[in-house]
Amino acid sequence: MIDLTLHGVPASLITEFSEKIVRPYYCGNLNAAIQDLIIKTLSELEFVHSHITSVRNNQARGLSAP
Repeated sequence: MIDLTLHGVPASLITEFSEKIVRPYYCGNLNAAIQDLIIKTLSELEFVHSHITSVRNNQARGLSAP
């Protein structure tokens, strides 16, 4: 379990996020919603990083991008 503290985030943004995302999709659990977004973001970041690394390695070898 992760406890989250948000600093510097406008209350209006948290309120809108809660109304549009947290309430309907996470049964009102703000922590679960934020954790899910963090996990998805890290997965996407890992995918992008691995793709960029692959393209750079191929370019260094003189191969075309996949």
